[in-house]
Amino acid sequence: MAHHDPINLIAPRAGLAQLNERSRDIFRQIVESYLATGEPVGSRNISRLIAMPLSPASVRNVMADLEQLGLIYAPHTSAGRLPTELGLRFFVDALMQVGDLNEAERASIQSQLSSVGEAQSVEAALDQALMRLSGLTRAAAVVLTPKSNARLKHIEFVRLEPEKALVILVGEDGQVENRVLTLPPGVPSSAITEAGNFLNARIRGRTLAEARLELETALAEARAELDQLTQKVISAGIASWSGGENEDRQLIVRGHANLLEDLHALEDLERVRLLFDDLETKRGVIDLLGRAETAEGVRIFIGSENKLFSLSGSSTIISPYRDAAGHIVGVLGVIGPTRLNYARVIPTVDYAARIVSRLLGG
Repeated sequence: MAHHDPINLIAPRAGLAQLNERSRDIFRQIVESYLATGEPVGSRNISRLIAMPLSPASVRNVMADLEQLGLIYAPHTSAGRLPTELGLRFFVDALMQVGDLNEAERASIQSQLSSVGEAQSVEAALDQALMRLSGLTRAAAVVLTPKSNARLKHIEFVRLEPEKALVILVGEDGQVENRVLTLPPGVPSSAITEAGNFLNARIRGRTLAEARLELETALAEARAELDQLTQKVISAGIASWSGGENEDRQLIVRGHANLLEDLHALEDLERVRLLFDDLETKRGVIDLLGRAETAEGVRIFIGSENKLFSLSGSSTIISPYRDAAGHIVGVLGVIGPTRLNYARVIPTVDYAARIVSRLLGG
């Protein structure tokens, strides 16, 4: 179910695959303690937690080996150990049991997301889904969606210069979007008015993607009735709705406040501040989430595996969702500290994406 970037961190290290049961048990305890508390754990505590009887000295020897492999590190002198990003990746890929959700958990998520299908617009539906997903995972929830999902109500051209016009798109949900359009040379105002009338007669109630298909057909059938300059204005308007480019994506982030919970130290606060800064850099987040649109299933990025969140040491768990035709139209998921509860969050994101796909007609 889960995929991640082929960053070649684990494969070259044959030693990782050959960890014996004792080493895996100790390593698992270090990671699970970190995920639960965020605190380093020492050999004395681990010797009490593991199933096999081992002295703190023996545990320390194993921890030294794990540190040599790059799986754990000591944040301070004579402190306990924490997992490195490589260690977290190894844990997620090789040791963690990602079970499917049970019926009660599925019913809870479905209940939480049931109101999504009643929303007035796709954007409102996704906004509700994010609020629910953020609450379920206690992380910030994100979605990347095409702006072309909004259903159109009206279009208007406003001439700015002889060869520039502002295209104003008004959605049924009240959203307004402006785009600057390059006009063919010599276009009279009458051609712009006629183009607007032609488009408005055919776009109402359609998404940009649906309108584009409808208009391309209508334009081919109506060429004899329209003069060439009007045709060119209409074609330029359709071309400006090309879709699929980053500029035609919108990013929605909800649940920032969840990231402020459970902070243990000043460095945690600094990490969250850096993450907030990263989330403000929408272009970078859009690029990151866009990388998951061609993938099947959940994708996981841990810490510096993506450069955007390397400073804040954050993890991203995302999954694509689909439209009625089964096409991937966007990505949703969560962003939070590297000590996310991966075993719970991964299937939650996966199931939420499937529910949203179903509610949105996928």
